[in-house]
Amino acid sequence: YNGNPEYYQLPNSQEKNFILSYAKSSNTDTNLLNSYVDSTGQFARITTFMKDTEPDRFKRIEEDLHNEINKVFPPERYNVSVTGKALVFQKGTHYLVNNLILSLSLAIFLIAVFMAWMFRSFKMIIISLIPNLLPLIITAGVMGFVGVPIKPSTILVFSIAFGISVDDTIHFLAKYRQELIANNWKIKKSVFAALRETAVSMFYTSIVLFFGFSVFTISSFGGTVALGALVSITLLFAMLSNLLLLPTLLLSLERSIANKETMKKPAI
Repeated sequence: YNGNPEYYQLPNSQEKNFILSYAKSSNTDTNLLNSYVDSTGQFARITTFMKDTEPDRFKRIEEDLHNEINKVFPPERYNVSVTGKALVFQKGTHYLVNNLILSLSLAIFLIAVFMAWMFRSFKMIIISLIPNLLPLIITAGVMGFVGVPIKPSTILVFSIAFGISVDDTIHFLAKYRQELIANNWKIKKSVFAALRETAVSMFYTSIVLFFGFSVFTISSFGGTVALGALVSITLLFAMLSNLLLLPTLLLSLERSIANKETMKKPAI
């Protein structure tokens, strides 16, 4: 029919038997029909190819594809399922993003509870979280500016960096609380004393971790390079935030926050 689509039709029984015998007698090990039907012969298979793209863009492509499928194959007559590596990767990335939000929310909640128990002050909770969230926001901005996509290898950056930076914050604030009691609730003197005691250890720990994660940047795998570079940058920002921003925020506290009534000895 010279390729005229008006004459296209499904093969009848006689034609089907001829086509099946021809396909199964292929010299190759692969059955030719596997690209068009499943092993039971009851479901048709349509294979398409697309270039690698960003997860956000693929989400829009998937929505447009479903709209076109519903036009060509009405849902009331056909049951169409979309699958493939690209779709699985997109669903996996979406799942990881949701888990990242959940894990960070849980970590923030636990840190807030710990700070509430240790300082009995809502302002102290906010002050303790700001130096840890700010580096994550900066890293997210750098990723957007440079064009680093959200994928399984880069999404781990936030959880790793947040867990490490929070450790420095708790270390500093625990010492700050001890100095408040020892210095009769004098904020400025207590901040400087806590900084002298903890700054060196926080600095060396962050530098060691910075160079430790920087080793990953020499890898030949792009995901590992991105992970090492982003974690290193985030830890560097977190160190500066804990050494500079956190003491500044503490010095800005009202004197009424750090007193014997507020800073009671924890019950546990």
